[in-house]
Amino acid sequence: MTVAEHMDNSVQNVDIAIVGGAMAGATLALALARLSGTEKPLSIALIEAHLPDNSHPGFDARSIAIAHGSIFELSRLGLWPKLAHLGTAIKDIHVSDRGHFGMTELNASQFHLDALGQVVELERVGQVLFSELHKTQVKLYCPAKLSELIPDIDSHMLVLDSGERICAKLVVAADGLQSKVRSSFNLPITQVAFEQTAIIANLQTDKPHQHWAYERFTETGPLALLPMADSQGQPRLSLVWALDDSRAQAMLTAPKAEFLAALQQAFGYRAGQFIDVSERHAYPLNLSYMPRPIHHRCVFIGNASQTLHPIAGQGFNLGLRDVVSLLEVLQRALAQGEDIGGVAVTHGYLQAREADRNSTISNIEFLVRGFSNQYWPLALGRNLGLRLLSWFPPLKTPVAQKAMGWK
Repeated sequence: MTVAEHMDNSVQNVDIAIVGGAMAGATLALALARLSGTEKPLSIALIEAHLPDNSHPGFDARSIAIAHGSIFELSRLGLWPKLAHLGTAIKDIHVSDRGHFGMTELNASQFHLDALGQVVELERVGQVLFSELHKTQVKLYCPAKLSELIPDIDSHMLVLDSGERICAKLVVAADGLQSKVRSSFNLPITQVAFEQTAIIANLQTDKPHQHWAYERFTETGPLALLPMADSQGQPRLSLVWALDDSRAQAMLTAPKAEFLAALQQAFGYRAGQFIDVSERHAYPLNLSYMPRPIHHRCVFIGNASQTLHPIAGQGFNLGLRDVVSLLEVLQRALAQGEDIGGVAVTHGYLQAREADRNSTISNIEFLVRGFSNQYWPLALGRNLGLRLLSWFPPLKTPVAQKAMGWK
């Protein structure tokens, strides 16, 4: 049955339907609410399966680093002023290779910046984004799940589990790794298994973090600590610890004292002594990406397009660049009176994202494999590379630009 055969008064017609309202989807919806067409504002529908509380898989207990370049874009979109009070600045980054001599630092002061990025807690961010969405004309379907997607030449029909139907000229899939939109179109995805699992938790420490972030490469994978806002006067760090699958399961269920002791041994005492840990969560670490994140009247953004290993903290930052590129393509289409879901838009988005996306995915795969390998010539090479960054500060500029989310 075609979309045309479905058309009746019970169908909600919109220009753009966004499926998935976590970080990428909600950010896009808010940004689109500010765009106007030549005669009337864009009509936007946002479909999200979960309420924005701590049960939401995209707004859970994790913290993420928002890079300096991403803060610039969020500010340009008018969103960072709403989120700034949630941020904890990253002013310095220490990178080291456990058991080897390689280490380097990136310092905001070297680049005449106040901060290299900001750390935010996803649960609190979700509450702010949805509060802002309620102030817009975006048609919010939440909680609601996409149960069927019926394609047609000029639009797509989205059927929700409630029976509601939405007809959209363009569908934006922001519905994560297990994208219902992708599976509806039977589109391929490439997956690389690293045989690692990340343990995510918040730590309490015996000394202030002073806005330092740490990336330590160990024989089991990277270990990252991000500065967080104090809780009841207690300094906190956000932990992402990559381990092989069996070791991760053991650490997930280990008694608290045993876990903290193992973590202290792996990381050392540079950040002080770890004195407490919150509830621990485990996430399998894989690299997944669509070879072509577009389809007929459909584009894919964020984790629906690519899900990254957290080794360089670039997941949301890359997803935000998806959002920004799509906005630029849509603005051109509106200015030129083009079909908002036409080939010029989908292929324009594909072309805009290709170089940055491919480069980021390749670099992260190289980092994961290169820094998890203990083969001595490779270990020597990467440690010399880290030392060179310390010895010759000008070499840090391209590294820092990547870390700060600048293309």
